[in-house]
Amino acid sequence: MSGYLLVAIGALVGAPARYLTDRAVQARHDSVFPWGTFAVNLVGTVVLGLVTGAVLAGAASAHWQLLVGTGFCGALTTYSTFSYETLRLVEGGARRYAAANVGLSLVGGLGAAYLGAELARLLG
Repeated sequence: MSGYLLVAIGALVGAPARYLTDRAVQARHDSVFPWGTFAVNLVGTVVLGLVTGAVLAGAASAHWQLLVGTGFCGALTTYSTFSYETLRLVEGGARRYAAANVGLSLVGGLGAAYLGAELARLLG
């Protein structure tokens, strides 16, 4: 199967998953903090670390990297929404939430990528 098609199929699933997950998570929190975006970014980063680790270990093919890593995770995670929501928090006077969003996203994202890669190593 073509790499372009694999990426497109992954994105076809990842984009609606991002929207639906974001809405479901955000509906459960009465806060200006963007919990939905934070959640999809962390989940996507764990999955990307897992798939990348599996591919590097030889436990998964490069096709999986295209389908799940590039397509699904690329559409599931969203740097642009993270940036916009952080800017919106700053403009709304919620500077502590904005700083928390940046700090937690950075530390959480690195931790999630590490966790995914370690899971791949342990499972492989």
